[in-house]
Amino acid sequence: MIGVTIQTNENIDRALRRFKKKYERSGVLREFKKRTAFSKPSIEKRMARLKAERRQHRAVMEEE
Repeated sequence: MIGVTIQTNENIDRALRRFKKKYERSGVLREFKKRTAFSKPSIEKRMARLKAERRQHRAVMEEE
């Protein structure tokens, strides 16, 4: 569970901003979307392979 303790005399907007950052970094929304939308295992493998190819291509381009 994600939570933020509000300090004394702290603006509520600042506390909300800290909460949003924690929420974003934890990946809760990403995990929720991943679990709600079903994709076939073959599609997942294909996407993983393409992601690895892009990552490898970027690494080669950074070396040059």
